[in-house]
Amino acid sequence: MKRTNIQNRPETTSTSNSRVDINFAKRLETIEEYYFSSKLREVRQLASEGKPIINVGIGSPDLKPSQAVIDALVLAMQDENAHQYQSYQGLPELRSGMADFYQNNYRVSLNPVNEILPLMGSKEGIMYISLAFLNKDDQVLIPNPGYPTYTSVTNLVGAVPVYYDLKEATNWEPDFEALEKLDFLKVKMMWISYPHMPTGARGSLELFEKLVAFATKHSILLINDNPYSFVLNDKPMSLLQVEGAKEVALELNSL
Repeated sequence: MKRTNIQNRPETTSTSNSRVDINFAKRLETIEEYYFSSKLREVRQLASEGKPIINVGIGSPDLKPSQAVIDALVLAMQDENAHQYQSYQGLPELRSGMADFYQNNYRVSLNPVNEILPLMGSKEGIMYISLAFLNKDDQVLIPNPGYPTYTSVTNLVGAVPVYYDLKEATNWEPDFEALEKLDFLKVKMMWISYPHMPTGARGSLELFEKLVAFATKHSILLINDNPYSFVLNDKPMSLLQVEGAKEVALELNSL
């Protein structure tokens, strides 16, 4: 394991040039470098060698925002309160706008006061949800294939990943018969992502209904990571459209 070496500070009374070894936390032994971090480093290396690169990795936009968005950001910076700390729950106007978005696009009614929380990104949400609900050795159902961060954060908080396979033969949807054979004594949480990353499977309202019923039956927190509902998709869906979903489910979305 790597160690950080820190020299004695100049104000100490020691006259030696000894160095102090400070170990990283043991939890870091359970995680590896973020997948896209290593891949982007490989891409940069290939590009520096003059190789032609078409990057289909991380979903980073290659077009700048519209001029109207840029103008609004510039105007917001001139607000007399722009330099102050912001609300811990996000601006009320932002949360109301998000509630309107869910109502207009998914026909889902959300209370902007206590059912919406703006984040810096889904990784932050994945971490906070895991910290809030998982204890050491709790088990988490994670799709395979799926977003690597589910596993990284599960390991980081001391919980245990339990992978459920998604197969092309079943349109990349969970095999509920196989899931029902699990021991649910320690299963606390289940990650899903529809439209699915990386296969692109869209899922369906029927699938969401099965998942909510499954989570309700086994008292599992169900989280749908839903950043792709408008990508090449004319029928966007939300897990929260299902009756009873709010009792057992959370959903991450993307701006």
